[in-house]
Amino acid sequence: MATKVSDHILERLRDWEVEHVFAYPGDGINGLLAAWGRADNKPAFVQSRHEEMSAFEAVGYAKFSGRVGVCAATSGPGAIHLLNGLYDAKLDHVPVVAIVGQTNQSAMGGSYQQEVDLLSLYKDVASDFCAMVTVPEQLPNVLDRAMRTAMARRTVTAVIVPADVQELDYSAPEHAFKMVPSSLGLSAYAPLPAPDEVERAAALLNEGEKVAVLVGQGARGARREVMEVADRLGAGVAKALLGKDALDDDLAYVTGSIGLLGTRPSYELMRDCDTLLVVGSSFPYTQFLPEFGQARAVQIDIDPHMVGMRYPFEINLVGDARRTLRALLPHLEQNKHTDWRKKIEKATARWWEVMERRAAVDADPINPEYVAHVLNDSLPDDVILAADSGSAANWYARHLRLRDGMRGSLSGTLATMGPGVPYVIGAKFAHGGRPAVALVGDGAMQMNGMAELITVAKYWEQWADPRLVVAVFNNQDLNQVTWEMRAMSGAPQFLPSQSIPDVGYADFARSLGLGGLRVEKPEHVRGAWEAALSASRPFVLDFRTDPAVPPIPPHATLDQIEAAAAAVLKGDSDRAAMVRQGFKAKVQEMLPGRHHRGDDGDKR
Repeated sequence: MATKVSDHILERLRDWEVEHVFAYPGDGINGLLAAWGRADNKPAFVQSRHEEMSAFEAVGYAKFSGRVGVCAATSGPGAIHLLNGLYDAKLDHVPVVAIVGQTNQSAMGGSYQQEVDLLSLYKDVASDFCAMVTVPEQLPNVLDRAMRTAMARRTVTAVIVPADVQELDYSAPEHAFKMVPSSLGLSAYAPLPAPDEVERAAALLNEGEKVAVLVGQGARGARREVMEVADRLGAGVAKALLGKDALDDDLAYVTGSIGLLGTRPSYELMRDCDTLLVVGSSFPYTQFLPEFGQARAVQIDIDPHMVGMRYPFEINLVGDARRTLRALLPHLEQNKHTDWRKKIEKATARWWEVMERRAAVDADPINPEYVAHVLNDSLPDDVILAADSGSAANWYARHLRLRDGMRGSLSGTLATMGPGVPYVIGAKFAHGGRPAVALVGDGAMQMNGMAELITVAKYWEQWADPRLVVAVFNNQDLNQVTWEMRAMSGAPQFLPSQSIPDVGYADFARSLGLGGLRVEKPEHVRGAWEAALSASRPFVLDFRTDPAVPPIPPHATLDQIEAAAAAVLKGDSDRAAMVRQGFKAKVQEMLPGRHHRGDDGDKR
């Protein structure tokens, strides 16, 4: 039997060592589906419940494996549905290749069923490379370039294949005019800035007395080097949210996340420093960086397109984080100003005490901060964590203490709802032998997560370690938006948009053959985590949490909290609880000493 274009696409993906394609079927890719049947399902077709979930699963796979994620969808609506997940990949600099069908060439331009101008539609999300295959000889070059560009530029690329082209007999490009042959592979590479630029950066950093370091996901492979640089400079290290797993939270000088979802010691680190080193981050919120002119600054980033933004850096080093820091270290002098490091460590230790206290504040029925805080005691050393967008991201950012070997991520730049569950599904196909945990709000769970539990039920027995825990913060409120309305707009909660129904998430999980438990009392939280993380199958924990517990920014003062409360006191459906919980949470920062524990060890 002749090899068809569709057969060659799958063969080429196998040559690129692609093991999974996250996809949903449709007649625009019928040729590919038939080829999958002929190829004994290699690479494996992973069926989601919705094309957007296919894209998110490809993003999760790519984020946690370091490899290219591949997704596929049919023409028209299928290709459209991929877009949100693809933008998530593009904005977080994750390599994803989308393979999408198109109506037959003979029907193009005829307002035919499911005909969408996909080249125009994808020109932004796949701006680095997007091509439509119209003749067999375009392959393998188009697919090779899509894979290579996605890897090299850490971005989204797209290959569009009309349905009739999929069915054509494949013929390779010839040694002839206007033919474009291709080859496989992309070797590992790690660029390094010029030595004189490295020396200039070291001289600047050596002059600093109060040095701050900000790391992002680009520093993930340079853990040891960041630690050595921080020790040499006597610096504190803050982390952009996408870089939360780049450095251990148990290090005394690591101040934690930065920004609205960040910590107070990170806020103070940036507020008070005189020198700033940014490694592998394009953290966008300049108001959380030092005042302009306050600090001299150096940036290290592998992508020349991303340097020089966010802050008036004096020196921009383009290079791999690990190699660049390794080149920098011999030129760095030991900082003699030890008071700065001691101040940072003291503030950080106090912050963790504050987090313990805030987690212990009474709430009705459960304080969501307690749900996240107590998880630290149960986290496996090799856990993969995902947080959805919303208030759950606050608790992930502030309460979880990640250690070496743990991985964690979320939708950092797009901040879209709904990737938490599909992220960990993608992660399990990358690392089937590692446990995974998703922290999601009930809004995100209703939007996407419940349907993807069906995907979990379909595939979990293939994973070497069956543990996949979905923790739902069930407060029957689209909580992040509610608090943004209160804090930023001075507006009361608008119930028709914010209130969502209570759903039996654990019941639904059990109906699928998964584990599930509803938790309505704080004394049951710790045991619930332990049960889920020791279960022999994926597990859903439905935590009934209090929507009145505020995700207070690290720089908020009591005066600001009172002002926000006064703005909404008249008219907010939850006004009394909101003021009470906001005050109780903030006042924990002002209390001295350690918090008392109950006899059973649980915080009360």
